[in-house]
Amino acid sequence: MVLRYIAVFGFLLAHLAAGPLSAQERTPAEQIEAAVLAAPASLRADATVLGYGGQTRAGDVLSVLREGDGPLICLADDPAADGFHVACYHESLDPYMALGRRLRAEGRNRGEVMDARFAALESGEWDMPRHAALYSLTAAESDYDPSSGKVHDAQELTVVYVPEATGAELGLPTRPQGGLPWLMLAGTPWAHIMISK
Repeated sequence: MVLRYIAVFGFLLAHLAAGPLSAQERTPAEQIEAAVLAAPASLRADATVLGYGGQTRAGDVLSVLREGDGPLICLADDPAADGFHVACYHESLDPYMALGRRLRAEGRNRGEVMDARFAALESGEWDMPRHAALYSLTAAESDYDPSSGKVHDAQELTVVYVPEATGAELGLPTRPQGGLPWLMLAGTPWAHIMISK
């Protein structure tokens, strides 16, 4: 069970850190429609959406497909990756996420990415937010129907970042226990509550 959660989270991190693509399979409108599926319905209309095609934004490998005025940034499905994966995170996590995407595009591995993030945090380049949420949907490519805008049999994951928190402080286990929420990377700047369904 632990390995399943780690595999899903690893898949999520790999997609969040994906590099630029040479080809675009979906139009910007289609990418936007799919990307916001990860967000709670009440936050979708005002979310900023990043995706593939067009001019990349400063310090990132993705381009802005839609500028929103809400608190979420949503990421389009990577057409070069296997499966269907979209995610949305609170705007306060953007420096953390964009740095990871940029370093992965340069060929850095997970350890190097985490080291660079920690160095940026230590130098005061940016701060981890006190609390922030991330939402993701992961499914087989065939389970996403662009004509209806629906995803079937998706793995839904909600992550709530709580830097430096411990399981004892929050009353949460620090390893998966069935479908219960649990705290991953407890006591680190990247500590986060994992809620899967």
